[in-house]
Amino acid sequence: MEQDSAPVSRHLRVHEHRGHTVLEFRGEIDIAAALEIAPYLDRLTGGDAPRLVIDLGGVEFFDCSGLRLLYRARRRVLDHDGRLHLVCAHPLTLRVMRVTGLTRLLPAHPTLDAALQQPEALT
Repeated sequence: MEQDSAPVSRHLRVHEHRGHTVLEFRGEIDIAAALEIAPYLDRLTGGDAPRLVIDLGGVEFFDCSGLRLLYRARRRVLDHDGRLHLVCAHPLTLRVMRVTGLTRLLPAHPTLDAALQQPEALT
């Protein structure tokens, strides 16, 4: 069952979808946004076996601060025996993730449904 998403902060909405917590990043993800998002991200990745999706569909700008958030989320989810999927179809963001090697560690999917159709292999 999907719940309506409510803004947690100006740059983050969180909702549940098919047994996963979906974190929708919004707007410009720069250092200021990363500082705003990080406490929520840490809380959601700190539990036992979190099942998360980070959705970058609402992102207009994404810099190295956003990459650090993704790396941190991935590490924390793996440390807690969880699963993490990424939704991103923006060509420039995907290019930055490819150049840095992040797509090898955290493959991006074009839609939320596509991400959740992936097997529950450790991500």
